[in-house]
Amino acid sequence: MATIVMSDDGIVFDGTSLDEGPLGGAETSFVELANAFAQRGHDVLACTRCLTERVYRGVRWRPIEQGIPDQADLYIANRGDKLIRHCQDAHQTIFWIHNPAHYLLKARYQWKLALRRPIIVFSGPSHAGTYPGWAFGGGREVVPYGVSDLFRHAHERQAPPFPRAIFTSNPLRSLDWLLNVWATRIHPAMPQAELHIFAGAATYGSAGDAKAEQMRPVLEQAAALSAQGVVLRGPVAKARLVEELAAARVLLYRGDVGETFCSAVAEAQAMGVPVVVEAIACLPERIRTGETGFCVEDEEAFAAAALRLLREDGLWRDQHRAALARQRGWGWDQAAMAFERIGGLTG
Repeated sequence: MATIVMSDDGIVFDGTSLDEGPLGGAETSFVELANAFAQRGHDVLACTRCLTERVYRGVRWRPIEQGIPDQADLYIANRGDKLIRHCQDAHQTIFWIHNPAHYLLKARYQWKLALRRPIIVFSGPSHAGTYPGWAFGGGREVVPYGVSDLFRHAHERQAPPFPRAIFTSNPLRSLDWLLNVWATRIHPAMPQAELHIFAGAATYGSAGDAKAEQMRPVLEQAAALSAQGVVLRGPVAKARLVEELAAARVLLYRGDVGETFCSAVAEAQAMGVPVVVEAIACLPERIRTGETGFCVEDEEAFAAAALRLLREDGLWRDQHRAALARQRGWGWDQAAMAFERIGGLTG
C-alpha cells in the first residue's frame, strides 16, 4: 500500500459530487482516479476546495485550505501550476494537465517546472504534442482517461426505433455549429428526427456562473429550434446519462481545438453508441472511423454520416457491436495502474 496525495484548487467538489449531479471532465477524472487508487488498496488523501472533511469510497477528502502534507509516496498536482511546489518530500511528483500545454511555455510556469521537475501526464498523443521537447519537466507520459464503470457494462441491443441524436458536451464547444448543421441539413432531410442536448452551466459548479452568460446565446439558439426537433434537456448525472445514451442512435459532436480527450465521445462509444465527429484535435483518437463511427472533414460529410446512422439499422448494428467489442476496455483501474507505474509504486 502506498500513500498518495492528490490536489486540485479549481471548483468546489469532492467524491460525492460525481454521484449527486453533473461534473466537468477534469473533476470527474480526479474523483475517478482517487476512487480507483483507494479500491486498489492505497491510502489516498484528496485535497480540493471541498467544504468539509469526509471519507467517501475509501478516499479521505480534505479542504485544501487546511494544507497539503509534505510527504507522500506519490503526489499528483491536478492542473493547477501553483500546486506543483507542494508536498516537497514526495518520492515522486506528477503534474496532471487537462488542457493543451501551450500555456506552460510562459516563463512563470517554466521556472516552476524546472525547479520541481514533475512528470507531466497527458491524456493522449495529440495532447502530448502540444508541449515541445525543449520545454522543462521531469518526464512526459500519456495516460488516457479511464471510462467510468457505469458506461462499460452495456449489453448488445437492437437499434433504437426512434431517430434520436444526442449531444453531451460543453455547449461552448461548437454546439452552435451543430445546431446550424441540424437545422439546414439533417432535419430537412429527416423531419421526424430529434436532437437531445444534455448541456449547461450546472456541470461546472460555482465556476458555471461565469460561464452561464457565455452559454446563454447558444442555449437560446437551441431552444428556438424546438420546431426542428431540438430538445434542450440540460446536464444530468452520469447514472441518468447511461439511460439516455442507451436510447440514442448517434452522438453528434464537431469537436474543439482546446479538447485533449473528450470523455463524452469515450462514454458513448463504451455504451455502443456510434459517433459522428470532425477530425479535430483528439477526436480521431476516440473512434475507429468507419467501424465505430465516422470522423469527417466538413459539415456536408458530417450530415450525411449522421443521417445514415439515424436511418440504417444494419449500419447502426454493425457499429454498435464494434464499439461494444473494442471501445470499453480501458477503465479507471487500468489508468490507476498506469499512474502507479509512472509513480514508481510497482516493482
